[in-house]
Amino acid sequence: MVQHIQSVVTIFGSSRPQPGSKEYELARTLGRDLAAGGFAICNGAYGGTMEGVTCDLFSRPANEWITEEIRTSRLVERIVKLAETGSAYVVLPGGTGTLLELAFVLETVNKGFSVERPIVLLGSFWEPVLDPLKEEMKEEGLGNLARFLVMKQSPQEAIAYLKEALGKQY
Repeated sequence: MVQHIQSVVTIFGSSRPQPGSKEYELARTLGRDLAAGGFAICNGAYGGTMEGVTCDLFSRPANEWITEEIRTSRLVERIVKLAETGSAYVVLPGGTGTLLELAFVLETVNKGFSVERPIVLLGSFWEPVLDPLKEEMKEEGLGNLARFLVMKQSPQEAIAYLKEALGKQY
C-alpha cells in the first residue's frame, strides 16, 4: 500500500486577531482549505492567526486546535523549527514577529543555509515592505525572488499556487 505523504505548510501570522475579525476569518478559511486540500499545517499554536510550535517563554498553552505540540525553550528555536518544518509558507498580515519569521526564511535562503521553498504572501499587506527589498535581494544572491515568493489575494489562489509549486512533493 502506497502512503500519501502530505506537504507541510507553515503559516506565519499575528496572535492579535480575534474570532470574527477579517484577519481571523482569513486565517480560518486558509487553514480549513489547506487541510481539505490534503496539506498538513504548522503554525505558532497560540491565539489569533497563529493557533504548533510553542515556546517556554510564553505562559499560554497551545490552543485547542493543535494535534501535535512541539515545544522549544527559546524564541529563536521556535522560529527555526517553524521554518524547518514547512515545505512551503503562507504569510498572513502581522507585526514584527511575523516580519521576523519571513525575514528569517528569506535570509536563510539568501545565505545558502536553506533551499528555496514556495512563499505566499496572502493579501497585499506585505507589498509595501517587500517592494524596496526586491532589488537588494537580487544583488545579494536571491536571484529572481518571483521564482518562489508570490502574492495571492485569496486562500483558494494560494492553495492552487502551492499545489502547482510543490508538484510531486505534494
